[in-house]
Amino acid sequence: MKLIHRRFLLVVIWFAGLFSAAGFTQPASLPDFRGLVRNEGATVVNIQAERASLPVGAGEGAELPDWLKRLQPDHPGVPDFPSDDSPAVGSGFILSSDGYILTNAHVIDGASAIRVRLNDKRDFSAQLIGADVDSDVALIKIPVNDLPAARLGDPDALEVGEWVVAIGSPFGFEQSVTAGIVSARGRVFAQESYVPFIQTDVAINPGNSGGPLFNLRGEVVGINSQIYSRTGGFMGVSFAIPIDLAMRIADQLKSSGQVRRGRIGVSIQEVTPPIARAFSLDRLEGALVGVVEPDSPAARAGVISGDVISRFDGVLVRGSDDLPRIVGAVEPGKTVVMDVWRTGERLELPVTVGAWVQNTTLDQPQTMPKAVPPRLGLDVTEPGRGELVGLGARSGLLVARAIGPAARAKLAAGDLLVAVVRNAQRLPLKSVDALDEAIAVLDDGEALVLLVQRGAGRSYVSVEPR
Repeated sequence: MKLIHRRFLLVVIWFAGLFSAAGFTQPASLPDFRGLVRNEGATVVNIQAERASLPVGAGEGAELPDWLKRLQPDHPGVPDFPSDDSPAVGSGFILSSDGYILTNAHVIDGASAIRVRLNDKRDFSAQLIGADVDSDVALIKIPVNDLPAARLGDPDALEVGEWVVAIGSPFGFEQSVTAGIVSARGRVFAQESYVPFIQTDVAINPGNSGGPLFNLRGEVVGINSQIYSRTGGFMGVSFAIPIDLAMRIADQLKSSGQVRRGRIGVSIQEVTPPIARAFSLDRLEGALVGVVEPDSPAARAGVISGDVISRFDGVLVRGSDDLPRIVGAVEPGKTVVMDVWRTGERLELPVTVGAWVQNTTLDQPQTMPKAVPPRLGLDVTEPGRGELVGLGARSGLLVARAIGPAARAKLAAGDLLVAVVRNAQRLPLKSVDALDEAIAVLDDGEALVLLVQRGAGRSYVSVEPR
């Protein structure tokens, strides 16, 4: 009996050694965030943006497709949350002891007054220093000194899988802390070509907008800005603006109140395997030039259609998404070297970067293409001011009936056509004439792209004329 017992113990010891050798060790303990919150929580602020005549919600200029929601506090079902006629709630963090605060542009969009509440419950009226819609960064200031300032980190040093922490005011609940990991880096969307987002699985919800994303050293590495959502709430995918990019924007806002970006005047596309083969490229990198604007900086530099821009001002262009951000970061008027592949040959072209100017109107109609049925099957009316306020919109056209192309695009009576999109610009639809003009300038076969509100959600819809 003792022999059997001894053999049993030997077998147990042998299996324990086997599992240990195979790497079956006890998991490392999870990080403790308490010290980070104690040390950095005071740098996070709550922001209330009062809007004179509209209910809570961002202006049309800040809207994104329905699946990519800016974090607007627009969920009145949460207990004790501000009602629709209450100020919009967001987050921010203190940049310097003399009262400069960084947040999202969409948090303060259209605000008639901005209030900031500190962690110690002190409340101040804030001055808007400047806002940049394209990067969704805003700088505000409160009249107080000796504030605790956030420490800034290096987002380039972040690794996928690294722990990160968010502090903010989801649904108006101040100083809420959530944690997760970095899911990906350098996420770029068509609407946000200047921002390579940090993707995380940190729980972010409406009201977290503008709040800081910390690494475990307590350094701010990003500004929580957007979420992937089909419901308006958190679904496990969140996006933050890298803090180094945000600070470049903030510095310009502080010095001049506006942001200057470079441009060279080309349309570009991704280098796909077929394109790479056709252009004798040995790698799928760079940005393929499709069209060069006449008398643009690129045209004066000698760029032609079919060139592949591989490096700009010494920065590698890995894909077409990189180029707008790289060029935009260059000061207008500066001459830099651009590396270009042309028919298998590498060229170095000096280019003097121009200034990017956002257009706010559509091109004037040149032709009146045939649209059958009229207005691509859209029968619309102009809602009254009261209806717009009830819908939480500043402008738009109500769909009375959708047939033909509009019906194929799944538009329906009751939908609100908020804006039309063309040439990368959004034009609010304030009248039926504006819709007619937008249709009139469409090229033959070109789709009409609309920002459409249905219920509480918004999405982009393409109405094909065929």
